[in-house]
Amino acid sequence: MKKSIGIYSFLAAFSGLVLLSCGDGKTPDKPKPTAPPTQTVQKEYVAPPDFNADSAFNQIKKQVSFGPRIPNTEAQKKCADWLANTLRKYTKDVIVQEAVVTAHTGEQLPMYNIMARFKPESSNRILLCAHWDTRPFADMDKSDKKARFDGADDGGSGTAVLLEIARIISETPPEAGIDIVLFDVEDYGTNEGGTDSYCLGSQYWGKNPPVAGYFAKYGILLDMVGAKGARFAKEGYSMQVAPSVVEKVWSTAARLGYGDIFTQELAPAVTDDHYFVRKYTGIPCIDIINYGKHNNENGFGPHWHTRNDNLSNIDKNILKAVGHTVLDVIYNE
Repeated sequence: MKKSIGIYSFLAAFSGLVLLSCGDGKTPDKPKPTAPPTQTVQKEYVAPPDFNADSAFNQIKKQVSFGPRIPNTEAQKKCADWLANTLRKYTKDVIVQEAVVTAHTGEQLPMYNIMARFKPESSNRILLCAHWDTRPFADMDKSDKKARFDGADDGGSGTAVLLEIARIISETPPEAGIDIVLFDVEDYGTNEGGTDSYCLGSQYWGKNPPVAGYFAKYGILLDMVGAKGARFAKEGYSMQVAPSVVEKVWSTAARLGYGDIFTQELAPAVTDDHYFVRKYTGIPCIDIINYGKHNNENGFGPHWHTRNDNLSNIDKNILKAVGHTVLDVIYNE
């Protein structure tokens, strides 16, 4: 998936008016008692557990071993079972949302969204998500646009980071409740099929939430977060619907020493799962996605939708930067 949908616009800021009143000049108004000034209690910083980039890399390697996780293939079902069973090691609250969705081609595609919940009793919830499927053809490849490819970065990397985060929070729970959702059938669309031809898994999840009345304070989507040379600009739709969350994540990354990876560049809006999460659930969701001027003319990097999206293109330092940043954010929520 991933196509630019144009430059975002910022929401307008509103200022309030303070109305003042006075007495009639004969009998002065009695002063009204005022409440003592509120004091903001500074929350103590919580250092998150270490993020193991080697473990995350191995999770990508395992996904790739199934072959391209294309809908309607054996690799899809095998990987779905493995993802669900892996998450069950970390929490007993795992939901596999199984359905059939219709592609823009008219094809009927099996879909497996996988949701793992931590501290489900907590009302203070953060949503973390990624897609795990693989695009069915390498349409940006210069030699063979019909070829299948591994999807180590596009699908594999975000999923792997979240699996490692799941392991960590199962051992050392943060204060907030965390929901991890792995979306299926994200990358089956085409520009000709229109915006809604992408992200079929997140669209289905948003319209049919597996948890009744589900809501989270905000969401963070991880997409293509493992490639060599990756840089994460502030994506347009994220800045439109959740600028404070973007600033929270990017300032955390800068504090941790990853300011050269989480850049201050402003990027166009991108059609991705975060858009449909916000559209159908109202949850403000941001996208950490490798996009920027440093990449090729499409903005997503030379490996994007090509046969070069394989394990040799994965950088453990990038996985570390993303995983460490997200952990720091959720442990200090």
